[in-house]
Amino acid sequence: MQKQDVLTKYNLSPKVRFCKLCTVSNQRPRISFDEHGVCSACNFARFKREKIDWAERERELIDLCNRFRRSDGEFDVIVPCSGGKDGSFVAHQLKYKYGMNPLTVTWAPLLPTEIGRRNLDAFIRAGFDNILGTPNGQTTRKLTRLAFRHLGDPFQPFIYGQTNFPLQIAVRHRIPLIMYGENGEVEYGGDMKNAFRPTREIADHDKHYFSGLPPEFWTTHGVTAADLKPFMSPDYESIMNNHTEIHFFGYYKFWDPQENFYYCREHTGFEPNTERSEGTYSKYASLDDRIDGFHYYLAYVKFGIGRTTSDAAHEIRDGKITREEGVALVKRYDGEFPQKHFHDFLDYSGISSEEFHEILDSWRSDHLWRKVSNGWELKQPVWLEQESTAAETA
Repeated sequence: MQKQDVLTKYNLSPKVRFCKLCTVSNQRPRISFDEHGVCSACNFARFKREKIDWAERERELIDLCNRFRRSDGEFDVIVPCSGGKDGSFVAHQLKYKYGMNPLTVTWAPLLPTEIGRRNLDAFIRAGFDNILGTPNGQTTRKLTRLAFRHLGDPFQPFIYGQTNFPLQIAVRHRIPLIMYGENGEVEYGGDMKNAFRPTREIADHDKHYFSGLPPEFWTTHGVTAADLKPFMSPDYESIMNNHTEIHFFGYYKFWDPQENFYYCREHTGFEPNTERSEGTYSKYASLDDRIDGFHYYLAYVKFGIGRTTSDAAHEIRDGKITREEGVALVKRYDGEFPQKHFHDFLDYSGISSEEFHEILDSWRSDHLWRKVSNGWELKQPVWLEQESTAAETA
Protein backbone atom coordinates (compact mmCIF):
# COMPACT_ATOMS: atom_id res chain seq x y z
CA MET A 1 0.00 0.00 0.00
CA GLN A 2 1.48 3.35 -1.05
CA LYS A 3 2.40 5.67 1.83
CA GLN A 4 0.18 8.72 2.06
CA ASP A 5 1.70 12.20 2.31
CA VAL A 6 -0.43 13.38 5.22
CA LEU A 7 1.65 16.51 5.86
CA THR A 8 1.10 17.88 2.37
CA LYS A 9 -2.46 16.66 1.91
CA TYR A 10 -3.70 18.41 5.06
CA ASN A 11 -1.13 21.22 5.17
CA LEU A 12 0.12 20.15 8.59
CA SER A 13 3.13 21.40 10.51
CA PRO A 14 5.93 18.83 10.93
CA LYS A 15 6.39 20.12 14.49
CA VAL A 16 3.65 19.10 16.92
CA ARG A 17 2.41 21.75 19.37
CA PHE A 18 -0.35 21.43 21.93
CA CYS A 19 -2.71 24.13 23.05
CA LYS A 20 -1.77 25.59 26.42
CA LEU A 21 -5.37 25.43 27.62
CA CYS A 22 -6.85 22.23 26.18
CA THR A 23 -5.69 18.87 24.77
CA VAL A 24 -5.83 19.56 21.04
CA SER A 25 -2.73 19.95 18.88
CA ASN A 26 -1.85 21.93 15.78
CA GLN A 27 -2.33 18.74 13.76
CA ARG A 28 -6.07 19.34 13.58
CA PRO A 29 -6.67 20.57 10.00
CA ARG A 30 -7.35 24.29 9.68
CA ILE A 31 -6.81 25.05 13.39
CA SER A 32 -4.71 28.07 14.35
CA PHE A 33 -2.73 29.09 17.45
CA ASP A 34 -2.15 32.57 18.79
CA GLU A 35 1.12 34.03 20.06
CA HIS A 36 0.41 32.61 23.54
CA GLY A 37 0.06 29.05 22.27
CA VAL A 38 -3.73 28.99 22.64
CA CYS A 39 -5.81 27.33 19.93
CA SER A 40 -8.57 29.07 17.99
CA ALA A 41 -11.27 26.92 19.61
CA CYS A 42 -10.20 27.94 23.12
CA ASN A 43 -10.07 31.58 22.11
CA PHE A 44 -13.55 31.28 20.65
CA ALA A 45 -14.81 29.60 23.84
CA ARG A 46 -13.43 32.51 25.87
CA PHE A 47 -15.10 34.95 23.48
CA LYS A 48 -18.41 33.12 23.97
CA ARG A 49 -18.16 33.32 27.75
CA GLU A 50 -16.90 36.89 28.07
CA LYS A 51 -17.97 38.93 25.06
CA ILE A 52 -21.26 37.68 23.64
CA ASP A 53 -24.51 39.22 24.83
CA TRP A 54 -26.66 36.09 24.71
CA ALA A 55 -29.87 38.02 25.36
CA GLU A 56 -29.13 40.03 22.21
CA ARG A 57 -28.33 36.84 20.29
CA GLU A 58 -31.68 35.39 21.34
CA ARG A 59 -33.41 38.51 20.03
CA GLU A 60 -31.64 37.88 16.72
CA LEU A 61 -32.98 34.32 16.77
CA ILE A 62 -36.51 35.56 17.42
CA ASP A 63 -36.20 38.01 14.52
CA LEU A 64 -34.97 35.18 12.30
CA CYS A 65 -37.88 32.96 13.30
CA ASN A 66 -40.34 35.78 12.70
CA ARG A 67 -38.88 36.29 9.23
CA PHE A 68 -39.31 32.65 8.22
CA ARG A 69 -42.30 31.52 10.32
CA ARG A 70 -45.34 30.48 8.29
CA SER A 71 -48.99 30.73 9.28
CA ASP A 72 -50.40 28.29 6.72
CA GLY A 73 -49.36 25.09 8.47
CA GLU A 74 -46.44 24.43 6.14
CA PHE A 75 -42.98 23.60 7.46
CA ASP A 76 -40.81 26.68 7.92
CA VAL A 77 -37.40 25.27 8.93
CA ILE A 78 -35.33 22.17 8.18
CA VAL A 79 -33.48 20.66 11.14
CA PRO A 80 -30.95 17.91 10.33
CA CYS A 81 -31.39 15.41 13.15
CA SER A 82 -30.47 11.77 13.81
CA GLY A 83 -32.33 11.59 17.12
CA GLY A 84 -29.15 12.44 18.99
CA LYS A 85 -28.80 15.07 21.67
CA ASP A 86 -27.76 18.00 19.47
CA GLY A 87 -30.24 17.97 16.59
CA SER A 88 -33.03 17.00 19.01
CA PHE A 89 -32.19 19.97 21.21
CA VAL A 90 -32.33 22.35 18.25
CA ALA A 91 -35.61 20.96 16.92
CA HIS A 92 -37.31 20.94 20.33
CA GLN A 93 -36.24 24.50 21.13
CA LEU A 94 -37.39 25.80 17.74
CA LYS A 95 -40.77 24.12 17.95
CA TYR A 96 -41.71 24.41 21.60
CA LYS A 97 -39.96 27.62 22.63
CA TYR A 98 -39.90 29.70 19.43
CA GLY A 99 -43.09 28.52 17.73
CA MET A 100 -41.54 27.19 14.53
CA ASN A 101 -42.81 24.18 12.57
CA PRO A 102 -39.66 22.16 11.83
CA LEU A 103 -39.32 19.32 9.38
CA THR A 104 -36.54 17.13 10.74
CA VAL A 105 -34.35 15.32 8.24
CA THR A 106 -32.28 12.20 8.93
CA TRP A 107 -29.66 10.63 6.68
CA ALA A 108 -29.62 6.91 7.43
CA PRO A 109 -26.57 5.57 9.29
CA LEU A 110 -24.27 3.27 7.34
CA LEU A 111 -24.66 0.49 9.91
CA PRO A 112 -27.34 1.54 12.40
CA THR A 113 -27.24 0.64 16.07
CA GLU A 114 -30.22 -0.42 18.16
CA ILE A 115 -29.83 2.48 20.60
CA GLY A 116 -29.58 4.95 17.73
CA ARG A 117 -32.86 3.73 16.26
CA ARG A 118 -34.55 3.83 19.67
CA ASN A 119 -33.47 7.43 20.17
CA LEU A 120 -34.72 8.46 16.72
CA ASP A 121 -38.08 6.77 17.36
CA ALA A 122 -38.35 8.42 20.79
CA PHE A 123 -37.56 11.80 19.25
CA ILE A 124 -40.28 11.42 16.60
CA ARG A 125 -42.77 10.34 19.28
CA ALA A 126 -41.90 13.52 21.21
CA GLY A 127 -43.76 15.49 18.54
CA PHE A 128 -41.77 15.80 15.32
CA ASP A 129 -42.23 15.16 11.63
CA ASN A 130 -39.28 13.38 10.09
CA ILE A 131 -37.98 12.35 6.69
CA LEU A 132 -35.46 9.49 6.62
CA GLY A 133 -33.16 9.31 3.60
CA THR A 134 -31.86 5.79 2.97
CA PRO A 135 -29.60 5.46 -0.10
CA ASN A 136 -28.85 2.41 -2.21
CA GLY A 137 -27.07 -0.06 0.06
CA GLN A 138 -24.71 -1.39 -2.60
CA THR A 139 -23.65 2.10 -3.61
CA THR A 140 -23.06 3.11 0.00
CA ARG A 141 -20.89 0.07 0.66
CA LYS A 142 -18.85 0.78 -2.48
CA LEU A 143 -18.38 4.42 -1.50
CA THR A 144 -17.40 3.42 2.03
CA ARG A 145 -14.74 1.04 0.74
CA LEU A 146 -13.35 3.64 -1.67
CA ALA A 147 -13.37 6.38 0.97
CA PHE A 148 -11.53 4.20 3.46
CA ARG A 149 -8.88 3.22 0.91
CA HIS A 150 -8.31 6.58 -0.80
CA LEU A 151 -9.31 9.16 1.83
CA GLY A 152 -8.54 7.40 5.09
CA ASP A 153 -12.10 8.00 6.26
CA PRO A 154 -14.87 5.42 5.74
CA PHE A 155 -17.43 7.96 6.94
CA GLN A 156 -17.13 10.17 3.84
CA PRO A 157 -20.29 8.84 2.08
CA PHE A 158 -22.28 9.45 5.27
CA ILE A 159 -20.89 12.98 5.49
CA TYR A 160 -21.95 13.61 1.89
CA GLY A 161 -25.51 12.55 2.62
CA GLN A 162 -25.71 14.13 6.06
CA THR A 163 -24.72 17.49 4.58
CA ASN A 164 -26.46 17.39 1.20
CA PHE A 165 -29.73 15.59 1.95
CA PRO A 166 -31.10 18.48 4.06
CA LEU A 167 -30.33 20.79 1.11
CA GLN A 168 -32.20 18.47 -1.23
CA ILE A 169 -35.25 18.41 1.04
CA ALA A 170 -35.12 22.18 1.54
CA VAL A 171 -35.22 22.77 -2.22
CA ARG A 172 -37.80 20.05 -2.87
CA HIS A 173 -40.21 21.37 -0.22
CA ARG A 174 -39.35 25.05 -0.79
CA ILE A 175 -38.19 25.59 2.78
CA PRO A 176 -35.44 28.22 2.69
CA LEU A 177 -34.20 28.00 6.30
CA ILE A 178 -31.91 25.17 7.48
CA MET A 179 -30.85 25.18 11.13
CA TYR A 180 -27.85 23.13 12.19
CA GLY A 181 -26.56 22.79 15.75
CA GLU A 182 -23.03 23.97 16.40
CA ASN A 183 -20.49 25.26 13.92
CA GLY A 184 -17.94 22.47 14.35
CA GLU A 185 -15.20 24.48 12.68
CA VAL A 186 -15.18 27.08 15.44
CA GLU A 187 -16.30 24.89 18.38
CA TYR A 188 -13.64 22.22 17.87
CA GLY A 189 -10.95 24.16 16.03
CA GLY A 190 -10.78 24.91 12.34
CA ASP A 191 -11.54 27.61 9.82
CA MET A 192 -12.65 30.71 11.76
CA LYS A 193 -14.17 32.38 8.70
CA ASN A 194 -17.72 32.03 10.04
CA ALA A 195 -16.95 32.36 13.75
CA PHE A 196 -18.79 35.64 14.19
CA ARG A 197 -21.74 35.16 11.87
CA PRO A 198 -24.79 32.90 12.12
CA THR A 199 -24.60 31.48 8.60
CA ARG A 200 -22.40 29.29 6.47
CA GLU A 201 -21.81 29.78 2.79
CA ILE A 202 -22.84 26.87 0.59
CA ALA A 203 -19.42 27.00 -1.04
CA ASP A 204 -17.78 26.05 2.28
CA HIS A 205 -19.31 22.57 2.05
CA ASP A 206 -16.61 21.21 -0.24
CA LYS A 207 -13.77 22.79 1.72
CA HIS A 208 -14.84 21.57 5.16
CA TYR A 209 -16.68 18.32 4.58
CA PHE A 210 -15.81 16.67 1.27
CA SER A 211 -12.00 16.68 1.24
CA GLY A 212 -12.14 18.88 -1.85
CA LEU A 213 -13.09 15.92 -4.02
CA PRO A 214 -15.02 16.45 -7.25
CA PRO A 215 -17.68 13.88 -8.25
CA GLU A 216 -15.26 12.74 -10.97
CA PHE A 217 -13.16 11.02 -8.31
CA TRP A 218 -15.97 8.56 -7.66
CA THR A 219 -16.99 8.01 -11.27
CA THR A 220 -13.41 7.07 -12.20
CA HIS A 221 -13.76 4.27 -9.64
CA GLY A 222 -16.90 2.81 -11.17
CA VAL A 223 -19.62 4.79 -9.36
CA THR A 224 -22.14 6.21 -11.82
CA ALA A 225 -23.65 9.69 -11.74
CA ALA A 226 -27.01 8.06 -10.98
CA ASP A 227 -25.47 6.22 -8.02
CA LEU A 228 -24.09 9.49 -6.68
CA LYS A 229 -27.27 11.53 -7.12
CA PRO A 230 -28.75 10.90 -3.61
CA PHE A 231 -25.44 11.93 -2.02
CA MET A 232 -24.95 15.14 -3.95
CA SER A 233 -26.08 18.69 -3.35
CA PRO A 234 -28.83 20.18 -5.53
CA ASP A 235 -27.49 22.40 -8.28
CA TYR A 236 -26.39 25.83 -7.12
CA GLU A 237 -29.11 27.61 -9.11
CA SER A 238 -31.84 25.61 -7.35
CA ILE A 239 -30.36 26.45 -3.95
CA MET A 240 -30.24 30.16 -4.79
CA ASN A 241 -33.74 30.18 -6.29
CA ASN A 242 -34.97 28.71 -3.00
CA HIS A 243 -33.21 31.57 -1.16
CA THR A 244 -31.64 28.91 1.04
CA GLU A 245 -29.95 30.05 4.25
CA ILE A 246 -27.93 27.75 6.52
CA HIS A 247 -27.78 28.92 10.14
CA PHE A 248 -26.12 27.57 13.29
CA PHE A 249 -28.19 27.41 16.47
CA GLY A 250 -24.93 27.66 18.42
CA TYR A 251 -24.58 31.23 17.19
CA TYR A 252 -27.83 32.21 18.90
CA LYS A 253 -27.73 30.02 22.03
CA PHE A 254 -24.73 29.08 24.17
CA TRP A 255 -23.67 25.65 22.93
CA ASP A 256 -22.93 23.05 25.62
CA PRO A 257 -23.05 19.38 24.49
CA GLN A 258 -23.44 18.04 28.03
CA GLU A 259 -26.34 20.38 28.75
CA ASN A 260 -27.93 19.35 25.44
CA PHE A 261 -27.83 15.76 26.70
CA TYR A 262 -29.60 16.65 29.94
CA TYR A 263 -32.20 18.66 28.02
CA CYS A 264 -32.97 15.86 25.56
CA ARG A 265 -33.10 13.20 28.23
CA GLU A 266 -35.94 15.21 29.77
CA HIS A 267 -37.75 16.45 26.66
CA THR A 268 -37.24 13.98 23.78
CA GLY A 269 -36.72 10.63 25.52
CA PHE A 270 -33.04 10.46 24.63
CA GLU A 271 -31.15 7.68 26.37
CA PRO A 272 -27.38 7.35 26.66
CA ASN A 273 -25.58 4.11 26.01
CA THR A 274 -25.11 1.66 28.86
CA GLU A 275 -21.37 1.66 28.21
CA ARG A 276 -18.88 4.27 27.09
CA SER A 277 -18.09 4.61 23.39
CA GLU A 278 -14.82 3.00 22.33
CA GLY A 279 -12.06 5.55 22.09
CA THR A 280 -13.56 7.93 24.64
CA TYR A 281 -15.18 8.18 28.05
CA SER A 282 -18.63 9.51 27.14
CA LYS A 283 -21.86 7.56 26.69
CA TYR A 284 -24.15 10.05 24.96
CA ALA A 285 -22.55 11.21 21.69
CA SER A 286 -22.48 9.69 18.19
CA LEU A 287 -24.37 6.54 19.12
CA ASP A 288 -26.27 5.72 15.95
CA ASP A 289 -23.68 4.14 13.63
CA ARG A 290 -21.44 1.10 14.10
CA ILE A 291 -18.89 2.60 11.68
CA ASP A 292 -18.61 5.81 13.70
CA GLY A 293 -15.68 4.54 15.75
CA PHE A 294 -13.56 3.97 12.63
CA HIS A 295 -14.05 7.58 11.55
CA TYR A 296 -12.61 8.72 14.88
CA TYR A 297 -9.87 6.08 14.85
CA LEU A 298 -8.66 7.15 11.41
CA ALA A 299 -8.47 10.75 12.68
CA TYR A 300 -6.25 9.45 15.47
CA VAL A 301 -4.02 7.67 12.95
CA LYS A 302 -3.78 10.64 10.57
CA PHE A 303 -3.53 13.48 13.07
CA GLY A 304 -2.77 11.94 16.47
CA ILE A 305 -6.12 13.35 17.58
CA GLY A 306 -8.62 10.76 18.73
CA ARG A 307 -12.14 10.96 20.03
CA THR A 308 -11.08 11.55 23.64
CA THR A 309 -8.88 14.47 22.63
CA SER A 310 -11.83 16.22 20.98
CA ASP A 311 -14.29 15.39 23.79
CA ALA A 312 -11.91 16.41 26.56
CA ALA A 313 -10.88 19.61 24.79
CA HIS A 314 -14.50 20.74 24.53
CA GLU A 315 -15.26 19.88 28.15
CA ILE A 316 -12.16 21.81 29.28
CA ARG A 317 -13.42 24.83 27.33
CA ASP A 318 -16.87 24.39 28.89
CA GLY A 319 -15.36 24.33 32.39
CA LYS A 320 -16.50 20.75 33.04
CA ILE A 321 -12.99 19.37 33.64
CA THR A 322 -9.47 20.73 34.09
CA ARG A 323 -6.69 20.36 31.53
CA GLU A 324 -4.94 17.91 33.84
CA GLU A 325 -8.06 15.76 34.00
CA GLY A 326 -8.42 16.02 30.23
CA VAL A 327 -4.84 14.89 29.64
CA ALA A 328 -5.37 11.91 31.96
CA LEU A 329 -8.48 10.91 30.00
CA VAL A 330 -6.60 11.22 26.71
CA LYS A 331 -3.80 9.01 28.05
CA ARG A 332 -6.31 6.39 29.17
CA TYR A 333 -8.75 6.23 26.23
CA ASP A 334 -7.48 8.02 23.13
CA GLY A 335 -6.59 5.68 20.28
CA GLU A 336 -8.50 2.71 21.69
CA PHE A 337 -9.20 0.41 18.76
CA PRO A 338 -12.94 0.06 17.91
CA GLN A 339 -12.92 -3.71 18.30
CA LYS A 340 -16.63 -4.15 19.05
CA HIS A 341 -17.77 -3.61 15.45
CA PHE A 342 -14.52 -4.47 13.65
CA HIS A 343 -15.86 -7.57 11.88
CA ASP A 344 -19.06 -5.72 10.96
CA PHE A 345 -16.91 -3.05 9.34
CA LEU A 346 -14.80 -5.57 7.42
CA ASP A 347 -17.88 -7.35 6.14
CA TYR A 348 -19.63 -4.11 5.18
CA SER A 349 -16.57 -2.73 3.41
CA GLY A 350 -15.68 -6.01 1.73
CA ILE A 351 -12.04 -6.00 2.85
CA SER A 352 -9.83 -8.36 4.84
CA SER A 353 -8.23 -7.66 8.19
CA GLU A 354 -4.82 -7.62 6.52
CA GLU A 355 -5.92 -5.05 3.95
CA PHE A 356 -7.52 -2.97 6.70
CA HIS A 357 -4.24 -2.69 8.61
CA GLU A 358 -2.23 -2.02 5.45
CA ILE A 359 -4.52 0.91 4.62
CA LEU A 360 -4.42 2.10 8.21
CA ASP A 361 -0.62 2.10 8.35
CA SER A 362 -0.37 3.92 5.01
CA TRP A 363 -1.90 6.96 6.78
CA ARG A 364 0.61 6.99 9.64
CA SER A 365 2.88 9.97 9.11
CA ASP A 366 6.51 9.65 10.17
CA HIS A 367 6.38 12.97 12.01
CA LEU A 368 3.73 11.53 14.37
CA TRP A 369 4.39 7.80 14.66
CA ARG A 370 7.19 5.34 15.36
CA LYS A 371 7.17 1.57 15.12
CA VAL A 372 7.67 -0.31 18.40
CA SER A 373 7.80 -3.99 19.30
CA ASN A 374 4.08 -4.30 19.92
CA GLY A 375 2.83 -2.00 17.18
CA TRP A 376 2.90 1.79 16.90
CA GLU A 377 3.14 4.67 19.33
CA LEU A 378 2.84 8.44 19.06
CA LYS A 379 6.19 10.19 19.24
CA GLN A 380 4.79 13.16 21.13
CA PRO A 381 1.52 12.55 23.01
CA VAL A 382 0.07 15.34 25.10
CA TRP A 383 0.76 13.60 28.42
CA LEU A 384 4.51 13.48 27.76
CA GLU A 385 4.48 17.24 27.23
CA GLN A 386 2.65 17.71 30.52
CA GLU A 387 5.01 15.39 32.41
CA SER A 388 8.00 17.24 30.92
CA THR A 389 6.55 20.62 31.92
CA ALA A 390 5.86 19.37 35.45
CA ALA A 391 9.44 18.11 35.79
CA GLU A 392 10.85 21.44 34.62
CA THR A 393 8.82 23.39 37.20
CA ALA A 394 9.44 20.97 40.09
